[in-house]
Amino acid sequence: MIRTTRSWTVLVAVGAAGALALSACSSGGRTETGGAAAGGGDKAKTMTVAMITHQAPGDTFWDIIRKGAEVAAANDGVDLQYSNDPDATKQAQLIQAAIDKKVDGIAVTDPNTGALGGTIKAAVAAGIPVSMFNAGGADALDLGAIGYFGQSETDAGLAVGARLLKDGAKNALCVIQEQGQQQLEDRCDGVTKGAEGVKVQRLYVNGRDDSAVTTSIQAKLTEDPTIDWVVTLGAPFAMDAIKSVSNAGSKAKIGTFDTNKELVGAIKGKQVQWAVDQQPYLQGYLAVDSLWLYKTNGNVIGGGKNVATGPAFIDASNIAQVAKFAENGTR
Repeated sequence: MIRTTRSWTVLVAVGAAGALALSACSSGGRTETGGAAAGGGDKAKTMTVAMITHQAPGDTFWDIIRKGAEVAAANDGVDLQYSNDPDATKQAQLIQAAIDKKVDGIAVTDPNTGALGGTIKAAVAAGIPVSMFNAGGADALDLGAIGYFGQSETDAGLAVGARLLKDGAKNALCVIQEQGQQQLEDRCDGVTKGAEGVKVQRLYVNGRDDSAVTTSIQAKLTEDPTIDWVVTLGAPFAMDAIKSVSNAGSKAKIGTFDTNKELVGAIKGKQVQWAVDQQPYLQGYLAVDSLWLYKTNGNVIGGGKNVATGPAFIDASNIAQVAKFAENGTR
């Protein structure tokens, strides 16, 4: 299990002008690359940043992260090169490729420190500043990162567990869409601990196949009709769970980690009760902007501690406020 050795600070505000400017992009295949999105104009490029994530095909969560990263790149004059692979070994190869290209900075997620830690350290040893975000927070600063931007997944899980208790859950299903990613296990660990007294079952599904996710959850709900809550670890899988609950004739309610435009609509329509928002747009923005600030002015965000971008709940009480930003694809 990843160690929890660093404390978290709450990010209060981002003062950079234009930080909330909007852009559009869509992630496609398993591994993809691309420069900064619209908004950069003819601004001279000051540095090249490789952003390397564990994005799986079709996971729209990462669209939001990329939008934040691309707006930061446009504002700062950064040549942003994005690539991704959900296989940790292949993700490590992408990091090594960025090292070999001698990029000016690397922004990276770390879902598996055992597989990625050595390559991240190699980047730092090569004199390339590394920012980390979204996954790997417990190890980020020990690996030599200049900063980490995300949420503590254990803390987020504990918050979800407490919410389940508050909502009267008796038998919850925690759906894990990708095996071998520590942050997903940490989420369900937190849910189990936070919902003490509630039965919490884990279900592993193939998150790269929506129909398989729907079928697997439906089968579990049919097998155990006492399940009264389904907790998914990503917005697309919550949308699959809506179909599963309907197909199984179940009365289970749905909560999820993370959001996208469709998920916000599902909360408005009362198909999903709530979502945990870790502000992925902000994660992408800060991961790039922190490298630019470090290069141009020697700044380090966070004062030697992780910068928390979540968790916070989105539900019926505040969905209207979030929805206007979701329409732009930034929440």
